Amino acid sequence: MTTSDYIHGSTTLLREGDSLLPNIVFEGGRTVGRFVDDGVPDDLLRSVYDTVRWGPTAMNSTPLRLLVVRSREGHERLAAHMAEFNRERVLAAPVNLVVAADVDFHLHLPTLVPHAPTSGDGLADVPDVRERMARDNAWLQTGYLIVGLRAAGLGVGPMTGLDADGVDAEFFADTSWRTLSVLNVGWPDGQGTDRPRAPRLDWEDVSRAA
Repeated sequence: MTTSDYIHGSTTLLREGDSLLPNIVFEGGRTVGRFVDDGVPDDLLRSVYDTVRWGPTAMNSTPLRLLVVRSREGHERLAAHMAEFNRERVLAAPVNLVVAADVDFHLHLPTLVPHAPTSGDGLADVPDVRERMARDNAWLQTGYLIVGLRAAGLGVGPMTGLDADGVDAEFFADTSWRTLSVLNVGWPDGQGTDRPRAPRLDWEDVSRAA
């Protein structure tokens, strides 16, 4: 099943070429903090990932890794490492996605870069370089993921107020995954927030010509 096969409540998920898509994922998309009490199917999350994984990364490194937290125990373990103002948000969300960067992404490059299977060899002995690459590109993929989840009709509440080292020790001990953020995911209750839409900077504020 693909993301376009899902219908939830009054929200029909958008198909390729739908003129409303930019509004849904950008202008109309909100940071969601309030969800209805319905589950998010695993195959929907998988379908979103299967779509957004095609977004570009340096060297096709694709270092994004995800921990899907659904159980009450998992929510509570994660909430213990969140900033106090984020704990209830974690507990209330149907799904938490712990977004991580794999600092050993280079081990997958023979598969991901078949035209240059030894391209990761030079990264083996430079862990600092690998970590910077992993974090930069996993953040890039996080942006793709948020847009993909919104395009699937889901609400997303990204959070960086957390003890990343604590989350790593709790869930990723003895692995090469490093926590970046947490995304609360579910079907939004209305707009999912009572706050008014915050403004954004105009083109003239953010661009220069050379």
